[in-house]
Amino acid sequence: MDLQEESSRFGSLRGMILRNLSSSSSAFFSANQSPFFSPRTSICQIPTQSDLPSNISSNGGDLLVSGLEIPNPKPLTNDRFPSSDVSPIPATSTSSDFQKLNRAASPAGNYNSTPSCYGIGSGSDYFRCREQQKKLGQYHGTSYSPTSTTFSSNRLRSCDVYIGFHGRKPLLLRFTNWLCAELEVQGVSCFVTDRARCRNSRKHRIIERTMDACTFGVVILTRKSFRNPYTIEELLFFSGKKNLVPVYFDLGPDDCLVRDIVERRGELWEKHGGELWLLYGGLEKEWKDAVSALSRVDEWKLEGHEGNWRDCILQAVTLLALRLGRRSVVDRLTKWKEKVEKEEFPFPRNENFIGRKKELSELEFMLFGDVSGDAEREYFELKARHRRKNVKIGWGRSSSAAEERQREGQKESCRRKGKEPFLWKESDREIEMQSTESPQTQHQSPKPKNGGRQGRRRRSTDVVYGKGIACVSGDSGIGKTELLLEFAYRFHQRYKMVLWIGGENRYIRQNYLNLWPFLEVDVGVESGLEKNRIKSFEEQEESAIARVRKELMRNTPYLVVIDNLASEKDWWDHKPLMDLLPRFGGETHILISTCLPRVMNLEPLKLSYLSGVEAMSLMLGGVKDYPVAEIDALRAIEEKLGRLTFGIAIIGAILSELPINPCRLLDTINRMPLRDLAGNGRDSHSLGRNKFLLQLFEVCFSIFDHADKPRSLATRMVLASGWFAPAAIPVSLLALAAHKIPEKHPHTRVWKMFLRSLACGFSSSYLRKSEAEASSMLLRFNMARSCTKEGHIQLNEVIKLYGRKRGVTGVAQAVVQAVISRGSISQHSEHIWATCFLLFGFGKDQTIVELKVSELLCLVKQVILPLAIRTFITFSRCSTALELLRLCTNALEAADQALVTPVEKWLDNSLCWKPIRTNAQLNPCLWQELALSRATVLETRAKLMLRGGQFDIGDDLIRKAIFIRTSICGEDHPDTLAARETLSKLTRHIANFQMHTSA
Repeated sequence: MDLQEESSRFGSLRGMILRNLSSSSSAFFSANQSPFFSPRTSICQIPTQSDLPSNISSNGGDLLVSGLEIPNPKPLTNDRFPSSDVSPIPATSTSSDFQKLNRAASPAGNYNSTPSCYGIGSGSDYFRCREQQKKLGQYHGTSYSPTSTTFSSNRLRSCDVYIGFHGRKPLLLRFTNWLCAELEVQGVSCFVTDRARCRNSRKHRIIERTMDACTFGVVILTRKSFRNPYTIEELLFFSGKKNLVPVYFDLGPDDCLVRDIVERRGELWEKHGGELWLLYGGLEKEWKDAVSALSRVDEWKLEGHEGNWRDCILQAVTLLALRLGRRSVVDRLTKWKEKVEKEEFPFPRNENFIGRKKELSELEFMLFGDVSGDAEREYFELKARHRRKNVKIGWGRSSSAAEERQREGQKESCRRKGKEPFLWKESDREIEMQSTESPQTQHQSPKPKNGGRQGRRRRSTDVVYGKGIACVSGDSGIGKTELLLEFAYRFHQRYKMVLWIGGENRYIRQNYLNLWPFLEVDVGVESGLEKNRIKSFEEQEESAIARVRKELMRNTPYLVVIDNLASEKDWWDHKPLMDLLPRFGGETHILISTCLPRVMNLEPLKLSYLSGVEAMSLMLGGVKDYPVAEIDALRAIEEKLGRLTFGIAIIGAILSELPINPCRLLDTINRMPLRDLAGNGRDSHSLGRNKFLLQLFEVCFSIFDHADKPRSLATRMVLASGWFAPAAIPVSLLALAAHKIPEKHPHTRVWKMFLRSLACGFSSSYLRKSEAEASSMLLRFNMARSCTKEGHIQLNEVIKLYGRKRGVTGVAQAVVQAVISRGSISQHSEHIWATCFLLFGFGKDQTIVELKVSELLCLVKQVILPLAIRTFITFSRCSTALELLRLCTNALEAADQALVTPVEKWLDNSLCWKPIRTNAQLNPCLWQELALSRATVLETRAKLMLRGGQFDIGDDLIRKAIFIRTSICGEDHPDTLAARETLSKLTRHIANFQMHTSA
């Protein structure tokens, strides 16, 4: 049978296939079911020759449009098959298929311009030739050159980037999803697929047409890609169109040489190399041409190795954006990378990190479900995960029978397909991951028709591997933060960014919302109007949280580190932590450190002590050689410290900084007297359990005092740090608070203040020098940790607690005064909130610091009002801001009551003087300023109540403010008129509300 006859038979078969493609069982349905289909594909218009502007010139037969080469059409006379076999696809079948694909790719509508494309129809010819070769059994290495096909009734719509890959390894899928998500976030439309997993010919046809229409073809290459026929076809096709973008995953361009692969040269190809075209029945010349094409792509050097995922993906996005003419994308990525380099990590990496190899490997396995590289050899003795019927992370129980039936139906459908699905359910009270039965239980006796309570019973899990969440638990000072920091530095390239959150329950929600600049979302309060309805405060807060949470639930991977989680519930409204976290099992991973025994029904990774060799290495530092007696003293110190890593690190710092041997240091610590701790709460009890550690702290204070002077600045900085927030503290602010701590002898303090005033110029430079020396001393003795933010340090929570419980009077007052005078709301908001906690006594806390009336007025004007407005408007923390203003109002009213309370003075009984009965009469200007300040706070509260629909409360507040201002300023004062305008707004809203409710 001659070739012409075979060609005619193939042509009829092709017509039948095309007619099937245009039938009601459309290819669009198959593409829409694909999980790799990009739902946000934008429209890329491909111009015709007539559409091109006149200023675009032709160079070498190719047209250059926006940096993209569109080759001119070439005649079909040189093709292997006759022109009848490569004739244009009929418009009837092509139009319907591409309209369906266009609707799936982009909802923007259709183009109605003339259909003429250059370099687009060539892929159809290529794939038809491939089908003819397979049909006729002739694999003779047909050379491929781009051709052109003109469509008469429709215009092709294309995506920007086609991404092809092959494999099911979790890390490869994670890398591919991240690349696609990053491109789509930047406005580049993508089509991602593993063609080897497509079992439907219609899907293959749609993918082939997408390859025709895309601007660039990204092919992710692994060591197993060269045995996949679809990857070989993609390399040939895109290299022929000169738009191939190879991305080497765990490979390099130098590894992809034909000779090395075929002859199994090197460790890489010893197992995965050979004559790989034989594995799928392909052509040797075709395979070699595809691999050789990689060496001709010089402009793309994208290598995704274990330690450079982020750099590789951002480089790929930048280069593709440049080629697509998206300069704004490049500028935005450049600014974002500069910000991340400065603010991603809170602390620099610990270069002296010791041990914890097993814990690091287990954390990797818990988050990724896999270990790689050196960790695969280091990892051992993992807990075996028993397969359970249900794995629940969260609280509550589903009470909907319809949801149960729906889940059972989905399970049964997936069983028929030979799959075992993971079904996610999310509600206000729980986020759970449900798995179907194990294979052993699937073949057991069927369940009763009612399902059975035991079949739906929720059970907690010990350890969940591969679901993107891990929790580390241990005592304070054991090294949890160091472990999380080392893990973040080791694996930060697998994430777009590491998001570090402090977990103290008063600050965790604010810390969570502080992520908005990195996620590029707006968490500010909305206008409040939605379909003529004003959102409540709770709805506005939930909306802000949901916006951050939504960004974390995309395919872009982030590592959210919650350090030192104090409670599973928020301190302000007692809502569970689960309301903040994204759904488990996604691309974003959650890493938590806590002292709690369990978190969210998860059994945490119990962090044990360092081994004896590791602890000894940390104390010695590899510098000194001690005799056996000294080594025994070090072991005794380790045991007395409870083997806490924090205490061991301080011992190592003392031995390296001072000429003292371990035996003498042990004797010094034992003879150091202990101070009485203030209070008898749980914190005091936890400190009292390790008295040797407290004696070690006192030894350090003695060293500081001996190096500087009694009550050295370093010691006072430690005492002041206990009243700051659990965040990085500016050294200047900490030193200012330390200087304000009162001396034991007040007369000496007055004399020192007088001497300082005589040489104020010298004292400022001396203070800066002493601040640097004191902070350096704290860092050298491992009492504090350096921060990536310049001029900041952070002290361990154990020593901050000891400084707070040491019982020195006047420290909290000094901290409040320093923060009020030097603090910035935008830079030091955590420490300003800590000051508010000391002043106003939130919740059940007592007021610790009391201010004078003049200081309180300065605080309200410069700190409280700006802080409350910023918290409400910028972060949508409505309830928190209103509570702050309420407590501030109470404090102002208490101060006002103290001013108008009658006082007794010795002049009252004098016959020569008229008695003064109140402080308000003694200082009327101060009383008026206090009253006006209270009116300002009341007006601010009323305006905020207006934005949350609390009209009645706002009406009452604004009337009080109007009364105060009318009494002091008069009816026609601008402030009084502004308050009356606010009252009129509230009155209108109340009237409208009553009208709607009555109707």
